[in-house]
Amino acid sequence: MHFVRTEDLKTGMRLARPVYNKKSILLFDRNSLLSLQAIESIRNFGLIGVYVLEPAEPLPPLTQEDLEFERFQIQAVSAIEEEQDRILKTRKQNRTQSIADMVIRNYGHLDEKINFYQNLRSREDYFSRHSLNVAILCAMITHVMNIRREEQYHTVCAAILHDMGKVKKHDDVYYGAPYTREDMLRNCETQEEAYGIIEEAFATDGSGIRRICQQAARKQLDLFPEDGEKNRYKMLAGANVLLVANRYDEITAMTLQGTAQSEVKALQELLEHPEVYDPETVRALIRSINILPPGASVELSTGEKALVLNENEESVLRPTVVSFRDNSILNLSLPGNEDIQIVDVMKTMDNRYIFNK
Repeated sequence: MHFVRTEDLKTGMRLARPVYNKKSILLFDRNSLLSLQAIESIRNFGLIGVYVLEPAEPLPPLTQEDLEFERFQIQAVSAIEEEQDRILKTRKQNRTQSIADMVIRNYGHLDEKINFYQNLRSREDYFSRHSLNVAILCAMITHVMNIRREEQYHTVCAAILHDMGKVKKHDDVYYGAPYTREDMLRNCETQEEAYGIIEEAFATDGSGIRRICQQAARKQLDLFPEDGEKNRYKMLAGANVLLVANRYDEITAMTLQGTAQSEVKALQELLEHPEVYDPETVRALIRSINILPPGASVELSTGEKALVLNENEESVLRPTVVSFRDNSILNLSLPGNEDIQIVDVMKTMDNRYIFNK
């Protein structure tokens, strides 16, 4: 399965994920073959792209939990979109609290990991879908970290509204392009007015939600410190959670600039910057979602391809794998295997050679 941008779709491709309209009506089911009419319909929907199967790839199994996750995303996106628009226009919130409660009720009490599937996005609903995904991740992470109920609620509310200032901007830099310090400064400036609106929209909780949003946005500037200076203020737990959840979704979601990156690439970035992304919060993310479950196909730094046999709870990027080359089993956590790294998940299961004409 891989992501294909709308302009690159071809007839005969098979859908790996279903396509729904904004009213949650199924338009194209999994394993559907794309026709010219279907491709034109997808373009008219404004979708950035879709996930398709390789020519010989079997349809992956879909559990009831996966289906429920898909349905929940579809139902909640329109509610978030309407609420963000209402707050920007009236400076009053109406459904933010009920949406946050719904997210926490469904994902803020889970004791097992879930398959966190990325949803399809268009330019029009990009931010509402991003906000929902970040809210779901925040609910799960705060639960794993045993964060008290009030701060969990504030964090999920902040996730729902944290990108509200970008809703009317639709600047391409916010659709997954690599960040620079200038981009981040502009991001903070864009959001400041929205943060004031957030505080005004809530009678009692506004200041706490605003602080979580502000701290998370400003902390990212530490990726590009000037003169070695960094933000030394004490971060709220909710701000650390929002920061990690936001960046994970940014990396793994489809973008206008290119294809989505894998969960492995996202986790590698989070682990490489402990000065920005709180390690305890990143560990809670790892305990919330499946990154490299048994059955995942990976590429190793040796150039080999392998299949994950067993997860490594202590170090998720060092599981036990079986090599496709000679069926040898490698426990990447054992001494002697330190130099072997997982580079990425396999981008394709199709091993046919492609010749450059």
